[in-house]
Amino acid sequence: MANGVKTVVLLGALSGILLVLGELAGGSQGLMMAFIFAVVMNVGSYWFSDKIVLRMYHAKQVGPEHPLYQLVARLAQRASLPMPKVYLIPDESPNAFATGRNPSHAAVAATEGIMRVLSEPELEGVMAHELAHVKNRDILISSVAATIAAAIMLFARMAMFFGGSRDDRDGGSNPIVLLAMMILAPIAALMVQMAISRSREFAADATGAQIAGTPYGLAHALKKIEAVAKGVPMDANPATAHMFIIKPFAGGGLMSLFSSHPATDARVRALLGTI
Repeated sequence: MANGVKTVVLLGALSGILLVLGELAGGSQGLMMAFIFAVVMNVGSYWFSDKIVLRMYHAKQVGPEHPLYQLVARLAQRASLPMPKVYLIPDESPNAFATGRNPSHAAVAATEGIMRVLSEPELEGVMAHELAHVKNRDILISSVAATIAAAIMLFARMAMFFGGSRDDRDGGSNPIVLLAMMILAPIAALMVQMAISRSREFAADATGAQIAGTPYGLAHALKKIEAVAKGVPMDANPATAHMFIIKPFAGGGLMSLFSSHPATDARVRALLGTI
């Protein structure tokens, strides 16, 4: 119930940002366009956010013959979860995420890089963490946040180049206000996402350690992933950064000032404190 309420609030907040952006960019006509866009995105993100995010990273589904599938199958059985779809992302940066509407429509994805970098106990800890997000029903709100925030960024760019006309009665748009919204709207969208991200990572770490049977694999994996990912950054959309087990260190500038994850050292301390 709590995550259901969060999802509704999140949809409302991100849709509100989109409506304000549309009104500033194009007056009543822009507001109507933004409203239609918001309705389409709300419906689409609920049903198709997992497919959108997976396609964004060119993820390829793997079957029972793949070692990653076999590992996830063991963990899912241990966690009493339906078997999720399993995907491999063609990227050398080590990372992973979970997505979907609910445990019956879930998917987990890992990069090729994480398969090469981690030992089996460490990879088991990571995938147990992702299944914990499924078990804790974090995946819908996470996927919806990623999809709509990415749409707001796209809408902001479109408004920057094609918007700017207001109703005649308004006497024309204020270019300073419009420019400010083009910059602030994506940041506001990311801040709304991050409001739901930090606490759920600690909870997923704890539940993942229970699924794996030990916190050591995940604790070692978190430190190793962070160290390697800094040298091999992932070309990730900032709107999806909160979905990954470790921030993918994608993007720079102003976006890098906002962290979607708790400090790795704090997560490791919390994990080892459960022993």
